[in-house]
Parts: sequence; structure tokens; C-alpha cells
Amino acid sequence: MIQMADIREWRTHDVVDTRGHRIGELEAIYVDTSTDEPFMATVRVGLPTRHRLVFVPLDGATAGPGYVQVAHDKGLVKQCPSIGTDDVLPAGDEEAVFPHYELPYEPGANGERQLARR
Repeated sequence: MIQMADIREWRTHDVVDTRGHRIGELEAIYVDTSTDEPFMATVRVGLPTRHRLVFVPLDGATAGPGYVQVAHDKGLVKQCPSIGTDDVLPAGDEEAVFPHYELPYEPGANGERQLARR
């Protein structure tokens, strides 16, 4: 299990894919609201003048010196639904992130969001 204290240290580290290709810079961590465990991260990608944040699951992620390696290919991550660097994920757009990675979307019993930024 990934410890939250460890993940906070990952912020601003490079995020790389399974082959070591740089995807971008880790921006924030999102937890699953039903377990309060780290579930996804946002990664800053794009051109220097036009950055955006994409989501990537943290299942299978490992940390090295100055980088976080995720279990997903760079191309797949960069095609994920994104938000602006100063934006938050709108509740209505949250569900679209999950099928991109073939993950089930399971909001709370009363329609609560599945992800919360930490």
C-alpha cells in the first residue's frame, strides 16, 4: 500500500511510464473518498505556455530518486481527460476519467464524488 506521507514528497517529481519515458511533473494526489487511500495523481503536461493536468492511476506506482513510475504508457496518459492547471475536476467530468483506464466508476451511495484532492 502506498503511504500518503510518501506521496506528498513526490510532488514536482517527474512522472515516467513503464519504459522510463517522461510524461510530465506530478502536480497533486487524489484519494478514493470511500477509503481515503491514494488513487490518482494529476500530471502537468504540454508546452511551456500551454500546460494542462491529466489524471493517472497510482496502482502499481513506484518511486525512485526524483521520479515516480506509473504502470501506464505515456501515450495513454496524455490522452486522458484533462483540466487546466488552475482548475479542479468538475463533478460532472469525474466519471470520464475512469473508463479511459478501464476502471469502474463508483460514486458514493448519495452520489458523492469518488475522488478528492489532497
